[in-house]
Amino acid sequence: MSQNLIDIDLNADVLAAIDNALAALETGLASLIALTPDQRHQLTKMGDKSEAFCRQAGHVFADNPSVLPRNFDLPGYQRDIATLDALRPRLVRLGKLHQRGVDTEMAVGSDLMTNALEGYAVLKVAGKGQGLDEARRALAARFARGSRNPAPATDPAPSEPVPA
Repeated sequence: MSQNLIDIDLNADVLAAIDNALAALETGLASLIALTPDQRHQLTKMGDKSEAFCRQAGHVFADNPSVLPRNFDLPGYQRDIATLDALRPRLVRLGKLHQRGVDTEMAVGSDLMTNALEGYAVLKVAGKGQGLDEARRALAARFARGSRNPAPATDPAPSEPVPA
């Protein structure tokens, strides 16, 4: 093989451990929500500067609860800040792991495609007359192209005018 970016063996024991860890994560993070694209679009977003504002507001609210409306849930607000602080570093770790998984999938796919193309090129030349014609044709289907210029649409026959 001319390309081998990654060579790992995900045996049954490793896969079972991964599946158990994922099940534990799914159980532990069962309270996470899923938003629709429309919901995401409509939400008020909190960027870095807004986060500083929200944290400072939390301190002001805690120091002056009497100025808040009666229906303002200060303990809930404080829980939201604590949730953000607890969740964020874990999401960063999950994000890095996800990206490594995506990169690994891409590398494995690249290894496969590069080496399949190399083997196919050899098969096209060296495989003639070796009983591999059917296999070569099956592989060639990947590269089959339809005609680039589709046949022009035929106009329906004009109908005769109806006498008035």
